[in-house]
Amino acid sequence: MKHTLLNKISSRSATIGIIGLGYVGLPLMLRFAEAGYKVLGFDLDQHKIKKLLAGQSYIKHIPSTAIVAAVDARLFNGTTDFSRAGEADALIICVPTPLNKFREPDLSFVLNSTDALVPYLRPGQIISLESTTYPGTTDEELLPRVESRGLTVGKDIFLAFSPEREDPGNEKFSTRTIPKVCGGVTPACLEVSLALYGAVIDRVVSVSSTRAAEMTKLLENIHRAVNIGLVNELKIVCDAMDIDIREVIDAAATKPYGFTPYYPGPGLGGNCIPIDPFNHSIVCNRTIIFIDRNKSIKFFKIINSLLKFMHIQMPHCAK
Repeated sequence: MKHTLLNKISSRSATIGIIGLGYVGLPLMLRFAEAGYKVLGFDLDQHKIKKLLAGQSYIKHIPSTAIVAAVDARLFNGTTDFSRAGEADALIICVPTPLNKFREPDLSFVLNSTDALVPYLRPGQIISLESTTYPGTTDEELLPRVESRGLTVGKDIFLAFSPEREDPGNEKFSTRTIPKVCGGVTPACLEVSLALYGAVIDRVVSVSSTRAAEMTKLLENIHRAVNIGLVNELKIVCDAMDIDIREVIDAAATKPYGFTPYYPGPGLGGNCIPIDPFNHSIVCNRTIIFIDRNKSIKFFKIINSLLKFMHIQMPHCAK
């Protein structure tokens, strides 16, 4: 199965299924179509499907001309019918992972999408999750669902995690030029994942497991959350001392190593920064089971409190 799928990917004869046509799934669809793959887009929103098939974009930074090109070349088709999942050789899940009312990760979109696909899975497919989530989601939640179909992951079908890294509106980077991290449930899963994304992304980066790939995304976002919150607080301090924080940051940025400049703004906006680091609370609670409780519980509580504080607070520094 692996060699057949790899041949389809390398020959551009594989059909790519994208589940969720939002700010992550839609650019990915366009990239695969641009590379010559046929793409079947899945979304529960019939309005989105109708607009795309009419060559219209509903996302500001994605021009309608790009949609028209994919549709006119007959490289894109869209549907709300998940029973067509069997038509795809690759199924890439790009759905939201918001927080619930308790500020805990809500995996309902991921799990419901997976459950909708399972009855139509077949040998020779790869399923790749891109939605940001806590380490363990792929092998604890998706793996048993996929194998409930009677398929053996790594032999009959392949399962991977490759976190999205979209930065909407950023003209310096595109879906093609942003490196893609890939982790597979098995070595064969990783091999297929690297081939799939390597066909359309300039650089793919392999890690040892899906958990490592999931944690990579959390580290990226926690790093940004902590540093954005820090510089916003420093802005308040500098204002009180009549110091220009931007002058300080620019001066510090001349250091050629060990410093990344972050600038003050209206707070932790978007989806990744205020929401995704809360997946870290799942990591903390689960990790305590495996390490020295006396040395770790206090540290993890501090980290969680810090993330929640930065999520709630809106520093008075957006000048």
